[in-house]
Formats: sequence, C-alpha cells, structure tokens
Amino acid sequence: MEKKQEKSDLMEKIVSLCKRRGFVFPGSEIYGGLANSWDYGPLGVELKNNIKSYWWKKFVHQRDDMVGIDAALIMNPKVWEASGHLSNFSDPLIECEKCHERFRCDDPHSPEATQEMFDHLTKKHSDVKHLVSSFKLIGENFTKPKQFNLMLKTFLGPAEESVNTVYFRPETAQAMFVDFKNVLTTSRKQVPFGIAQIGKAFRNEITPGNFIFRTREFEQMEIEYFIHESGWQEFFEHWKEQMNEWMREVGINLDLVHEVEISEEDRAFYSKRTIDFEFDFPFGQKELFGLAYRTDYDLSRHQKESGENLAYKDPQTGEEFIPHVIEPTWGVDRAMLAILVSAYQEDGERVYLKLKPSMAPYKVAVFPLLANKPQLVEKAREIYDLLRKDMNVAWDDRGNVGKRYYAQDEIGTPYCITVDFDTLGEKGEELKDTVTVRDRDTAKQERMKIGELKAYLKEKIG
Repeated sequence: MEKKQEKSDLMEKIVSLCKRRGFVFPGSEIYGGLANSWDYGPLGVELKNNIKSYWWKKFVHQRDDMVGIDAALIMNPKVWEASGHLSNFSDPLIECEKCHERFRCDDPHSPEATQEMFDHLTKKHSDVKHLVSSFKLIGENFTKPKQFNLMLKTFLGPAEESVNTVYFRPETAQAMFVDFKNVLTTSRKQVPFGIAQIGKAFRNEITPGNFIFRTREFEQMEIEYFIHESGWQEFFEHWKEQMNEWMREVGINLDLVHEVEISEEDRAFYSKRTIDFEFDFPFGQKELFGLAYRTDYDLSRHQKESGENLAYKDPQTGEEFIPHVIEPTWGVDRAMLAILVSAYQEDGERVYLKLKPSMAPYKVAVFPLLANKPQLVEKAREIYDLLRKDMNVAWDDRGNVGKRYYAQDEIGTPYCITVDFDTLGEKGEELKDTVTVRDRDTAKQERMKIGELKAYLKEKIG
C-alpha cells in the first residue's frame, strides 16, 4: 500500500510540475476545461519538438533507406473500409444500468475492471453501496460488454448526411500504404525501405485518462518498413534493437521498460507478431510503444479495393511481389510522459529533471547576478545573444540567484551561467571576462572564460 501511495504521489508531483512550469495545461481551462484534453505550454512544446526532431534525425535523415511524408488527417472513407477499421477497430464497452455512464472494459472479470466498477457504484450511487461487497453484485449493475467503434466521425460539406461522413484518422499508418506507389515512383527507393511520418491521430476513447497517457487526440511517430517476406524476422529484430536504442538515447529508463510478446489471440487481426514495449508508469505497467509484423495485409487489401497495382518488381531479380511490412510505432505524448517519469529527481528539498541535454527545453540559462546593475545586465545580454544563435537559451533576472537555479533545475536546464562583478573585473584582471557555470545534476560551479563557453557547451550538449 505504501509503495502504491508513493507512485500516486509521484504522478501528482509530475502533473503539478507540468502545469506550474509550463509543460502541460488543462485544455480550455478558463471555460471549465474539457475532459482529458491537454494543451502543451511553452516548455512542453519545446520538449515535444525535441522528441520529434531527434526521432526524425535518427530514423530519416541518418538513414539511406527512409523517406518521410506528411499526409492529410481526413482521408477517403474507402481507405478505412479497405483497412478493416470500420468493422474491426473497436473496444469492449460496458454501461452502468443506473446512470448509463460507459466504461472501457477489456476484461470485465479482471481485478482492474472490478475496482473501476466498484468505485463507480460506491461513489455515484449511494443506494447500492450495501450491494457491492462481491463482484457478482457489482456485475449485476452493468450491461454485458458490447463492441464500440473508436473512429471519430465528422462531415464534409454543409449537409450533415451519411453520404458526407468522413473520419479523422485513428492512426498515421494507412496514408503510408495508400501513398506507397507515389513514394516508390518519386523517391526511387528499393525494397527494403521505409516511410516515416509524424502526425496527429484521433480515437473516441471510452475512458481516456492518466494525464497525457490516453487521450482522444494524440501524436504518433510511425514507420512502415517494406520488405520481402523472407527477411521479416531479421528486420523485426533490427527494429526492436533500434527502438531500444532510441529510448536509451532520449533518456527513457530502460530498467522500467518491459518487452511483452503479444499472444496470437490478443494480436491485431493483421499482425503475425507483435511486441509491446510497456513502461512502469506511476499508475501501473502500461503500453508505451509497439512493434508489429503486419505481413502484406495492408497493401494487398488496398490493391484489391482500389484496383491499383501495388506490387513491387525487384530490379535485380525481376521478382514481382507485394511487400510485407514491419511497423515500429511511437507515441509522442507517451514518450514525453515516460521521459518525465525517468527524469524526475528529488535531492532533499531540491527537485530537478535529469533530462538528456538533447531533450531539455532550454540548453542553458543566462543570469546577471543583479537585475538593477546595468553593466551586469549588458554583459549577460551579450552572452545570451551569442549563445542563442546555436541553441535555445533562457534569460532570467528575477529574484535571487538561488531561486533562479531552483527554477531552472525543475525544468531540466542542464547549465546555468551567471555574470557577476568578477566578470566585469572589479576584483582584478585575473577573473575578468569569466563567468560561473553551474551543472544541473551535481550543482557544482566553475569559473570559465566567456570565449570558451560555446566550445564547452557544444561538447557537453552536442
């Protein structure tokens, strides 16, 4: 119980820090909010952009076998018919027979589901509190599970009629299959090669929650890697290693990551093998990223339904075949949450985010020792302007230096530079044009010449 409470406290601390320091705000807050809607603030958008740009650099720019696209959020509804989403993309739903509130319930007999049902009845319906001492009586107050399609629909054009129904994409994958032929023709890539995409997806989740973990609007980083069927096992292992490497490089604690092999009965209908990378979040071990072998299901289906030839002809052997696909998938929002959980540190009263420098919203902060001393401010501004040509730099002249250090620690800034009277040479020529550089993780300070700052930071931050 004590350990569970500690994890709950950690989640509360992270959520509080995110709002207080400008990472994540409740959506539409001045109007009372919108359930499970979140806006990314000044620091949150920087962290998200760092996650995405590092992913793109590693998997697109630094590889010869990858290209990227950015496809439309709304596609022809026939895409979702062909892919099977309109008939298969659903979750089991149960409904409270007293108030008709609905819940996602993958297994109504699981301890997690039982607790959710128990909590709902005891908190909302005082007249049944005496009945819910066993699962049997809890179960009697809910309907049997029904399948609920997660596609978010809207209408194109002025008339809200079924003929104008379209869907916000529930994943980024299908556009990469639909655009396969165009990408192949224009990029002149040869199998094996991949298409990468970063973008928003939408799912009408029954029970979103746990902060930014499960929301109805989220962002994915996804790759469809096209291969010959004979090499699927080799490439599956390759992408598993690549995903682990990326997690380590962005600062996700691999000690908290579990590779879970998904059984045949639990896999998506199109998958021949799936691994979920699950993470020990404060609210439990939950899915973080996924890796699937989708076979040739998608291209075969789109070839059949569209009438377009989506086969690939090997220029060396002349063999013509429908490529198979390995699909590594990352959630941007979940990646950010896992990074924050991994980075959160407490050292006595000091709280700091031990973020990788590549992920930190600000790489360095620059302070004048006193804001009311023009010479200090002018010199600090010179350093600030010098450094921000190459990196994102924070400026802070509020309050005392100790409080500024505390604030920068809490948002994960790796280094702080303070301009003081020694910098101006008021205590002798020996320290003139030197500044104090403070390390976030150790809190140690050292004097350094202004002319050496750029090289020092480049080496430390990259």
